[in-house]
Amino acid sequence: MNETLTLVLSWFAGAALGAIFFGGLWWTVRKGMSAKQPAFWFLGSLLLRMGVALTGIYFVSGGDWKRLLLCLLGFVLARPVVMRLTRASGANLASLGPEASRAP
Repeated sequence: MNETLTLVLSWFAGAALGAIFFGGLWWTVRKGMSAKQPAFWFLGSLLLRMGVALTGIYFVSGGDWKRLLLCLLGFVLARPVVMRLTRASGANLASLGPEASRAP
């Protein structure tokens, strides 16, 4: 396979892994706010998200530093995209309770 195509695919794979990781974090926080035992949600989500992300990055990199670097770049750049897509409006903040309006 062409090396340029491999590097682009590594970047896209990193972005997909980042979207899964940060999207899962957003979902966990939303679910954990109303859970009776939020510690189980947060711990289980952390283990699952980290397992998926690290396994994916390991296989995508394949021992090549360039693919690893681009995969990690895609992973990190997925964070602002997920933040923009999941940004709560003022109406959504009111439904979360008074604590959510003070969050940074």
